[in-house]
Amino acid sequence: MSDSVDRSTKINLLKEPLVKKLCDVLDKSSSKGWRKLGEIVGNDRRVKVSSDDMEMCSLKVLQLEGSPSRMLLRLMGERGCTMGHLSDYLHTLGNSEALNCLKSSALQIVIQPQSVALISGHNLRLSCHAVGKSPVQYQWFKAKEEISNSFSPDLVISPVHLKDAGFYICRVNCGDTFEFSQWAQVDVLNVNTSSSYGHGFYSLEGRLKVVIQPQPQRLHGGETLQLECGAVGRPIPRYQWHRNGVPILNATKRKLVIPHVMQDHHGRYRCEISSSTERTWTSEVDIVIAPRISVQISGAVECSEDDVYAIGADSSELFQSIIPEQPYATDKVALLIGNLSYQNHPKLKAPMVDVYDLTNLLRQLNFKVVSLLDLTESEMRNAVDEFLSLLHKGVYGLLYYAGHGYENYGNSFMVPVDAPNPYRSANCLCVQSILKLMQEKETGLNVFLLDMCRKRNIHDDSAPNIILRVTANIVFGYATCQDAEAFELSSSGFTNGVFVKFLKKRLLDDEKITVVLDRVAEDMGQFDATKGKQALEIRSSLSERRALTDPILPGDSADLAQVHSRQWAKAHKLPESMCLDFDCGAQIKLGFAAEFSNVLVIYTRIVKKPEDMSFCQAHVTDFSQDLDVDPKEMNRETPEETGIYLLSSSLPQHCLYTRLSSLQKLREELVFTVCLQGTFIAMDDDPIHWTKSVNIGKPLIARLDLHQAVRRNSCLQTCLMPHSPSVSPCHSPGPEHHQLHLHHQVHDCNRLSPQHHYLDMYDRLQGAVGGSGESCYDNVSHSCYEAQFNSAVGLSSSPGRLSIPIETTDDINELQTVFINSLQLQQQ
Repeated sequence: MSDSVDRSTKINLLKEPLVKKLCDVLDKSSSKGWRKLGEIVGNDRRVKVSSDDMEMCSLKVLQLEGSPSRMLLRLMGERGCTMGHLSDYLHTLGNSEALNCLKSSALQIVIQPQSVALISGHNLRLSCHAVGKSPVQYQWFKAKEEISNSFSPDLVISPVHLKDAGFYICRVNCGDTFEFSQWAQVDVLNVNTSSSYGHGFYSLEGRLKVVIQPQPQRLHGGETLQLECGAVGRPIPRYQWHRNGVPILNATKRKLVIPHVMQDHHGRYRCEISSSTERTWTSEVDIVIAPRISVQISGAVECSEDDVYAIGADSSELFQSIIPEQPYATDKVALLIGNLSYQNHPKLKAPMVDVYDLTNLLRQLNFKVVSLLDLTESEMRNAVDEFLSLLHKGVYGLLYYAGHGYENYGNSFMVPVDAPNPYRSANCLCVQSILKLMQEKETGLNVFLLDMCRKRNIHDDSAPNIILRVTANIVFGYATCQDAEAFELSSSGFTNGVFVKFLKKRLLDDEKITVVLDRVAEDMGQFDATKGKQALEIRSSLSERRALTDPILPGDSADLAQVHSRQWAKAHKLPESMCLDFDCGAQIKLGFAAEFSNVLVIYTRIVKKPEDMSFCQAHVTDFSQDLDVDPKEMNRETPEETGIYLLSSSLPQHCLYTRLSSLQKLREELVFTVCLQGTFIAMDDDPIHWTKSVNIGKPLIARLDLHQAVRRNSCLQTCLMPHSPSVSPCHSPGPEHHQLHLHHQVHDCNRLSPQHHYLDMYDRLQGAVGGSGESCYDNVSHSCYEAQFNSAVGLSSSPGRLSIPIETTDDINELQTVFINSLQLQQQ
């Protein structure tokens, strides 16, 4: 295609006149038109066009100026189709008239300037190269103003300063013809040159690098929160701030500004920074919003803290009492266990969905959450042991369990997936024994949500004598009454159990926890399917208005809480996405996501294929036998085929997906093989294979070695029954105890992709400059926000040659009209 548009150009960057001409040709042809093109594309794995897509295209003929071909090209563009792909499809179609539409014009820009973020003091270079039938001339602009003496294809500013940040564009002239390049955004970061991020430390062609980290803060209600981060790289990085693992609505700038903070803004903040090929995170910082303090003097005078200090120094008759307006937690920790794949008992469905939904809700309430599926007895005991290690004075501890269970003599037992049939207390975990250990930590609130049956176990006659302390901080929410069963709805798909179906609608309510559970009980009582069979039972010794929405105020244990947080985050860190280069010239991208704390999703995608290869495919294999991965469920074309039902909408499309569950069983670092196979046009059809070994260490919960023997300080200590292994002298202690920080990574995945827009105005950019701008929201609710990524914008439908396509961040918006008008005025 030497006489055609660059093969690597994405078709959603085609200019409108070319699109219209191409669509006219494909719409009018019956034997070599859009329908036949759709059939050819549908047979290509790289660009999937389904029968439903074709039906949607055909419906365009019902519209006044509708074009099935335009709709088909839009869908192909959204799915990564390039000019090379389109040319190959048109060759196969045999439509020479359509191919002629792709021939180059008298002027063609072959290299577009790229947006970039760099450190002040470095050198900036923007490049724009074009080819034409006569000599080509260049003129660079910053926003609407011409840059003097900028007539070269390369715009160089050395060194670059903060004032040079902004938007740049190049006008290319060839005789009477001119074209505009894409807009390029330049973000200049002010970094202390005495630090390790100084001059020359980073190459803009290298990996994305974070050079400005957010800092922890402690604020009072009504003050303004300002967080800043920054990264260097080309193309310019994109930003998305997260609070407690949930993306914050409209927080997509380097600076996050929240005026007039309230208690609800308390939490853990970090920023996801991504480019078109990779993603990274800033460090996570704690933002503490202290509750309002009222100070009483002699029971009659109120004043500020500063006033009290001055008065107290001069008067011995006055006294002060500092009383928080509401209860608070020194930290919030939750352990969620869902057992469904039982070895010797009926399998369940609902626990997976229940644990997933509650994880997301509790993270919005500032809980450090770990979510685990299908644990054996030793794994459950070690997980509880790690959970207990995070508790200290004033912590809110929450344990949710969904699976098989029973209750004998007032003691509740959770059944592991490897429990024998019949099982007894020695094979199960006693809830009351865990509660006893929690009380010893002087926790501020203990909440148990038990979604299991409470029928009597006739095979177990033991009666553990567990003496609990008299405290006013215990709340039990049993999914069903004593000696009754808990139900999950019969369904071909995945759905919640009855308890969580109603619990998730109330969990975020700012009410005392017992009030929340009372309302859940009322809702369940109106559910016809289980009326008279299952009813929520609440047991409580709570005498204060303790709520799951209470703020966190670290207090005297702030340092300990920080240690727990760092360790917990370390144990739930996802592997970084990576690109693998093969000798044949192909490049494969590996991405990772966490569905649960012990379930890892790996997705592979070919990002570069040599032009002389007719077929190219990559897959992962050779996983550790500890994980017991079924090869038939690996490397599938849809997430659902490999069992990924809950994250499917958040994962990038057009990949091969593999789901690795039971990471807690992993004994060594996770090493696997990436296999690439391909065929070349000039060779026989026999595929050639290449392999690369990848080591991603111990991902997520695997770092905690829950597979090891039950540790000495586990919850087994309190179950002193004659047949319990806890009293056996041969029960050896486990390894040195580790602390755990359960981190919010359930929706953490590499899912951002570049977006293409057409712009009309420059003025709307003022005050909203991308990389250096601010994300600001004022007391908006962001708890239920679900970020939407991978929203590729299709072909422009607006006529006129003056539309300028760009490939930068979302911050450039409607720049074109004012800019073009200013040029026309100058020309007059």
